[in-house]
Amino acid sequence: MLGSLWSEKKSRQLIIQIVAIIVVLSLLGFFVRNMLSNLELIGRDVSYDFLFTPSNYDINQHLIEYDSRSTHLRATIVGVINTALVAFFGIILATSIGFAAGVARLSSNFLVNKISYAFVEFSRNVPVLLWILLCHGVIVHNLPHPRQAMSTYDVFFLSNRGVYSPKPIFEPAFWGVIAALIVAIGGACYFYRFAKQKQELTGRQYPVYWTNVSMIIALPLLAFWLLGFPVEFEFPAFERFNFKGGLVLSPEFLALTLALGVYTGAFIAEIVRAGILAVSYGQTEAAYALGIRPNLTMRLIILPQALRTIVPPLISQYLNLTKNSSLAIAVGYMDIVATIGGISLNQTGRALECMSIVLAVYLSISLSISAFMNWYNKRISLVER
Repeated sequence: MLGSLWSEKKSRQLIIQIVAIIVVLSLLGFFVRNMLSNLELIGRDVSYDFLFTPSNYDINQHLIEYDSRSTHLRATIVGVINTALVAFFGIILATSIGFAAGVARLSSNFLVNKISYAFVEFSRNVPVLLWILLCHGVIVHNLPHPRQAMSTYDVFFLSNRGVYSPKPIFEPAFWGVIAALIVAIGGACYFYRFAKQKQELTGRQYPVYWTNVSMIIALPLLAFWLLGFPVEFEFPAFERFNFKGGLVLSPEFLALTLALGVYTGAFIAEIVRAGILAVSYGQTEAAYALGIRPNLTMRLIILPQALRTIVPPLISQYLNLTKNSSLAIAVGYMDIVATIGGISLNQTGRALECMSIVLAVYLSISLSISAFMNWYNKRISLVER
């Protein structure tokens, strides 16, 4: 019986995989049990009860309510939000810089080509930590003090203490606006599929872009008006030495996002350049022969094909940017490493528990980014008939 199972290729592969899983889980269980036994011998237990005790420290940037009397769990949530915020805006900035610089590297204009080349080579050959310190120093030492802050209509303020803007305070009725936005997005997706099917069947084209943009903008605005404008704004005001109130983005956040965006953008630029070069030049010649302008050729013909080559290595750069955000502690930005992995760890002495939380947070964020980008990569890949 076992001999016949082993002789078949599929069953043999299945048996090997089952045995490998058992061995890995057994080794993992052995190490965990050994660790717990050693901790018990020195009078230490594994407990996360400290998360519900007061943190007794302040955080310089928080998008949710927090003070020194909040719990370590609350501080952890603030750190997670701050980490996700840097990763989100850093990815957007790095992608924008990378695609612009990558396309510019292939420009026939000598000046544009060489400027892009110099940017890429200089940016990616300087350690990311130096970029972070440089950007932080430029922002802190070159922007004006709060008393001389640059302002836009006395609503937005920029100083070496950060960017201050009005803070929205939502009323309960604002959920109606969010519901309208969800409905509008759903309607836009449905209309996109409907228009695509009609075009494939009949050749008739519908104004998909402008219809969907109008729907996504108009329906929430209509709900906003019908619900009586359910939002108020808290404006920042200068008091003695600094601004009070409003929403603030700290200089540490600005420096970290800018540094990670520039550094990672240089690597993405080379990925984009390689992806474009991987597309046969015959595609460009065919587009020019049809009278398509160069900018439309790049946007509508070359880049969509190049994305199949660009996206897989792009995932790695997004993950690197997210993990490099852990260097935020160098400029005092309170991310997950500085909160639960730094101050909370030092206060409670719970090194194993704190670092396991940090590990789980980075693992969750990285796996989420990877899952989304793999879904997108599968969506744009060629489908064999």
